[in-house]
Amino acid sequence: MTETKPILFDWNDTNLEHTAKHGVTPSEIEFVLNNNPMIRPDPYPPEIEQRWRGIGPNMAGDMLFIVFMVKDDTDTLTLRPISARRMHKREVKKYEG
Repeated sequence: MTETKPILFDWNDTNLEHTAKHGVTPSEIEFVLNNNPMIRPDPYPPEIEQRWRGIGPNMAGDMLFIVFMVKDDTDTLTLRPISARRMHKREVKKYEG
């Protein structure tokens, strides 16, 4: 049986301010990332830092696009959101495929 690690979120003034500029709250981001979003690598240069993209609905059903980093420790999985925004209708159609 595979044991699931607890997920923690790393919030700081920078990522809180950046996501707030896009009108997205920490609770929305945490909800999406805790509820099986579609995850893909972000094209940001991995030699600088590995980033990921998460796409999924928030509590109200609005689709969010989230860029985040992962720190996989022994006992926990820590996610540091970098940016988040609501997706445009055109993008939602593309990802719903």
